[in-house]
Amino acid sequence: MRYVVTGAAGFIGSQLAEKLLDSGHDVVAVDCFTDYYGPALKEENSAGLDVVRLDLAEENLDLAGVDGVFHLAGQPGVRSFGDVFEEYVRRNLLASRRVFETAAAAGTRVVFASSSSIYGDAEQYPTPEETEARPISPYGITKLGCEQLAHAYAQGVGLDAVILRYFTFSGPRQRPDMALARIVAALARGSTFELYGDGLQSRSFTYVVDGIDATIAAMERAPAGTVYNVGGGEEATMHEAIGTLERVSGRTLDLVERPAAAGDVRRTSADVTRIERDLGWRATTSLKDGLQAQWEWASARVAAP
Repeated sequence: MRYVVTGAAGFIGSQLAEKLLDSGHDVVAVDCFTDYYGPALKEENSAGLDVVRLDLAEENLDLAGVDGVFHLAGQPGVRSFGDVFEEYVRRNLLASRRVFETAAAAGTRVVFASSSSIYGDAEQYPTPEETEARPISPYGITKLGCEQLAHAYAQGVGLDAVILRYFTFSGPRQRPDMALARIVAALARGSTFELYGDGLQSRSFTYVVDGIDATIAAMERAPAGTVYNVGGGEEATMHEAIGTLERVSGRTLDLVERPAAAGDVRRTSADVTRIERDLGWRATTSLKDGLQAQWEWASARVAAP
C-alpha cells in the first residue's frame, strides 16, 4: 500500500511511518516542523525518513495513487488558553479541514488521531465512545471540532474516515512537554520536577507501539465512520507512575508539587470494548515495561556526548 503520514516527524508519527516502511509499505512522510517544541528533536525523530515539509493549513496533500492517510499532524497540549488558541485553530481545525476535503475528493481513507481530551472530566469511567464530549481545554475543543468536521465531510461528500481517540501515549520519543518525559529527564539529570496537581490524578497510559498497532488496524479493517478509544490496559496515578520510574531508574525524584494547571482533567480511563470487538486490538505492554523502554531511550540520550 501507499500511505501518507502527516505529523511524521513527531513522537507517534515518526514511529508509525517506520513501522509501515518495515512492513513493506510505501510511505510519504509529511511534517511542518512547527516550533511547539524544538525542531531539532523532530529532525532526530525523522532521521531515517524522507520528510516532505508542508503546511497543511495552506497546502493540499498530493493523494494521487495514495491508499490511505494517517492524519496525526496537529497542535498538541491541553495548556492552550490565551493567545495561543489561534495556533490550535489553524493547525488543528484549518489543517484538518483541508486534509479531509482533499481526501474526500480523492476517495482516500483517513485515519484521524483525535484525543481523550474531548471527554473532559467524563461522566463515567472507564469511558466508552458514546459518552458525551465535554472538553475543558481549548485544545480538546479543537480536536472535537476536527471530529465533527470529519463527520460533516463523511455525510456531505462521502469522506471515508475513522476516528481514534488516543489516551496518553508514552514511550521513546515522547514529546518533551509531556509529564513522563519531564520526569524521565529530571531523573536522568538529577534536576527538580514540578508536578502540577496533587499526584493523584490518573491516566490510561498507552505504550506507543501498542497504539501504532491499533492505528494500522484501523486503517486496514475498521468500518468507515467508526470512532475508537485507543487506551492502555493499565490506569495509574501520577504518583504511581513516578514510583515506577524511580524503581526502573534506581533514582529518587526531587519532586515539587504545584497547583493543578487549567485544562488538565482529573482522570482518564479508556473503555476499549469496541476496538477489541471490531479489530481484535488490546494494549499488551505493561506500564512498567513501557516506562522501562522510555527510561532506557531517554537516559541514553542524556548520557550521549
